[in-house]
Amino acid sequence: MRKIVALLTIVAVVMLYVFAFAQDAKTFKYVGVKKCKMCHKGAKKGQIYETWLKTEHAKAFETLGTPEAKKVAEKKGIKGSPQEAPECLVCHVTGYKKAGAATLTKEEGVSCEACHGPGSKYKSMKVMKGVRAGKMKGADYGMVLPNEKNCVMCHNPKSPTYKEFKFAVMKKKIEHHIPKK
Repeated sequence: MRKIVALLTIVAVVMLYVFAFAQDAKTFKYVGVKKCKMCHKGAKKGQIYETWLKTEHAKAFETLGTPEAKKVAEKKGIKGSPQEAPECLVCHVTGYKKAGAATLTKEEGVSCEACHGPGSKYKSMKVMKGVRAGKMKGADYGMVLPNEKNCVMCHNPKSPTYKEFKFAVMKKKIEHHIPKK
């Protein structure tokens, strides 16, 4: 009986290890805007990085340092700086408190990976070209397309500065594309 229990214990431990390893292999990590910028900057790449820099998303963290943000925070009962308040950072910083986001800085604001998913697996040129050519599924590598469900996690009536959010209209404001050759 003890041999069976020992054997089952070993099998269970091995299965847990294999399951944990398989899960880790599927974990996508954030790489940060500097990594994205390397391949998505300049006219040949559609000015994607430059387009993002002009958006409110790029300045989302900076916005929390304004006197207006401090007033909004005070009204919500948030003490101290909004730039340190988890209630604010969750929407003003990409990957705030999420697994795999340790490399990101708050100053990046709402960057590429907030809309496209953590880039550790899809950042390679091979994967990007494969996805664009339709030979690979971006989702297998953690890449997502911006969608309304993602956006309304922050752009919703619970936000103290909420204004009506129309996904189709707002998407056009941040839209960017790699030019076709």
